Amino acid sequence: MKKEHVSLSEKERQDLKILTTKGELPARMFKRATALLALDRGETLAAVAKLLNVGTNTVRGWKKRFEEEGMEGLHDKPCSGRPVEIDGEQRAKITALACSKPPEGYGAWTLRMLADKAVELDYCESISHTHIGNILQNNELKPHQKKTWCIGTINAQFIARMEQILWLYRLPYDPKYPVICFDERPCFLIGEAVAPLAMQPGQLKKEHYAYEKLGSCSLLAAIEPLTGKRIAQVYEQRTKKEFTDFCQSLADAYPDAKQIRLVLDNLNTHTYEAFYDCLPADKARALVDRFDFYYTPKSASWLNMIEIEFSAVAGLCLNRRIDNIDTLTTEVLSFLRQRSDKRVKINWQFSIENARSKLNSHYQKLHPDNEKFRDQKHSKT
Repeated sequence: MKKEHVSLSEKERQDLKILTTKGELPARMFKRATALLALDRGETLAAVAKLLNVGTNTVRGWKKRFEEEGMEGLHDKPCSGRPVEIDGEQRAKITALACSKPPEGYGAWTLRMLADKAVELDYCESISHTHIGNILQNNELKPHQKKTWCIGTINAQFIARMEQILWLYRLPYDPKYPVICFDERPCFLIGEAVAPLAMQPGQLKKEHYAYEKLGSCSLLAAIEPLTGKRIAQVYEQRTKKEFTDFCQSLADAYPDAKQIRLVLDNLNTHTYEAFYDCLPADKARALVDRFDFYYTPKSASWLNMIEIEFSAVAGLCLNRRIDNIDTLTTEVLSFLRQRSDKRVKINWQFSIENARSKLNSHYQKLHPDNEKFRDQKHSKT
C-alpha cells in the first residue's frame, strides 16, 4: 500500500497548498497538486481517482512523474504536435467502450471519461478527449445524445388499427364525414416564488429557480388536419363527464356532418359508454350516432395528429409559468384560435405503403410464408 502514497517534504507540501489556493491555476495543474496532497495524506490511488473523476492510471502517472521530476512534474509536457498513433484495433476497443454501460452514477460517457478509461484499460498509453471525439465522430456515435420512440407490441391488432387510421388519413376531404384527431393533455399550474425581473435592453429576463405548484388542469383539443380547424377547452379534471361535454361541443361545431370520424387513444373514458353514463339514453344515442371512433394502437400515440399540435402548444404557449386556470385557459384558447384562423394544416406523410416497408419484418412474422413480404425483405437486402 505504501507504493500508492507519496512522501512530501514540508516545503513541497506548503508549495502545493499555495498552488491549490490560487484562482488562476490551470485545471490540470490543480488536479495534479490536489492528487499529490491527497496521496501524501494516505489516500489510495483509487480514492483520489474517484475524487477527481479521472482514471486510476492517470493518478499513478502523476505520482510517478512527480517522483522523477519533482515540482516540474506538475506542468504539462511539451507537445510535439504529432498526434498519438491509434491503430484499428485500439479504435475498435474505444468504440466498444463508448457503447458500453457508463460508470455507476453517470447517465452517459463523456469524452474525458472515455479517454481516462482507455488509458486505464491499457488500450493506449495516452489519448486526448479530442482524439476520442474524432474516433466517435467517424463512427457516428454520440454517447451524450439519445432518441426516444413510442411503439407498442406489433401484432395483428396493432397493424389492423394502424392501417385503418392510415387509410382514414388518405381519404379526400369530405365535409359530410370530417376526420378529426382528438386527445387530452395535462397542464400544470406553476406560480412564481419570487417575482421575475423583466427583460431590458442588453439584459435577459431573469427568473428565480424556485416556483410553487398550484395544481393541474386538463386541455381537451381536436384538430381537423385537412382544414386546420381547431376546437379546444380546458377543464379542472378529465372524466367521462368532460369527455362527453367536449364531444357535444364537437358535434355542435359540425352541424352539417352526417358522422364525425374521430381518431382517439384507448383511455378508459374515451368510449360510447361514457355518453350513457352522463346523458339520458335518448341524448346519448343521438350523440353516439354522430361519431365513428377510430382507436390508435396501444403505445402508438404518434399516429394521432393532435400530438403534433400539442407539441406546438407546449413549445410556443405553455413554455412559461402560469399560476391559475383562468389565465391558462385564455392563453391556450387564444393560441389555438389564432392557428385555427390561419388554417394551419398538417401534411401527413406516413402511409400504409411506408408502414409495410418500414415494418416489413413485423408483417413477415404474422405470415412467414407470405411471398409478397418475403420478397420485399429480400429486395431491400
